[in-house]
Amino acid sequence: MLARFGMSIPLIAAPMSGGPTTPAMVSAAARAGGLGVLAAGYKTVEAVEAEITSVRAEGIPFGVNVFVPNPLPVDPDSYRTYAAAIQREADQFGLTLPAEPIEDDDGFDEKIALLLDDPVPMVSFTFGVPPRSVIAALRQANSVVVQTVTTADEAAQAHDAGVDMLAVQAAAAGGHSGTLSPRKPLTPVPIVDLVQRIVATVPLPVIATGGLATPAAVAEVIRAGAAAAAVGTVLLRATESGASATHQAALIDPARTETVLTRAFTGRPARGLRNAFIDAHETEAPLGYPALHHLTSPLRKAAAAAGKPDYVHLWAGTGYRHATAEPAADILRRLASDAKVS
Repeated sequence: MLARFGMSIPLIAAPMSGGPTTPAMVSAAARAGGLGVLAAGYKTVEAVEAEITSVRAEGIPFGVNVFVPNPLPVDPDSYRTYAAAIQREADQFGLTLPAEPIEDDDGFDEKIALLLDDPVPMVSFTFGVPPRSVIAALRQANSVVVQTVTTADEAAQAHDAGVDMLAVQAAAAGGHSGTLSPRKPLTPVPIVDLVQRIVATVPLPVIATGGLATPAAVAEVIRAGAAAAAVGTVLLRATESGASATHQAALIDPARTETVLTRAFTGRPARGLRNAFIDAHETEAPLGYPALHHLTSPLRKAAAAAGKPDYVHLWAGTGYRHATAEPAADILRRLASDAKVS
């Protein structure tokens, strides 16, 4: 894997949708000897194309991460009840939230068409396993196909579908879980145990991710059999991060003492810093993605701009206290300092 992507360190800057991952971060990862992955989620195909063009101009290997449709339709009545509760908080920002569910597929077909027309070195998928025909077409275009999985069963399913590599994500990861079964509670398995389990049963290279925030943690997953580690939360305060100032400040706020899994913001399990919004709405929030994402998105954006973190999805993995304000290349090189790759 390292040779294929010209990597001298086994570190990947994980794709973080919604703004944190920037073309500059992807370029910085390559300068450090690692690999960066653009986040196509929540962007128009035109925006994705512009980011690909920007990174390609650097002459470096890189990847693009795509959300796979795996609908979690919300019950309309449950949606309206929840929307009414959220609207009361949106009123302070002068917002009118969507009264009815918005169900879409994040432009999946258009993004795949772009990646087939203008192939990139790596394409990774999360939330669902794409059709075999899509995987085969991307591989034919000479893109390495990576599937995010959270269990050994999911890893076997991805292998059967024909992917090249697995991104093995532990429940400690920040942001959305890549689980293929979002209605089921996530089982918290330590990343080292999860990597060992999957490496022993599925004959594909593994990228380990989830809660990896120190050189020792990275070295441990490499010793466990991972070809590389992917990190996201530790890059949220990096010079090249596009995370909002509100989000970045929350990561070092001494009052933010824990991360929790929540569906209150998007209707799909995701890990973030505990805040007032989660405390107020977690028990009443229905499952329903992407409808709840679209419902709360205007509120989250307005709150981030206004510097009100209690209404923002403060995505963060369990290692968030290790996020530092410095160049991404320095962060990645330090994290790789103990890793010995055979």
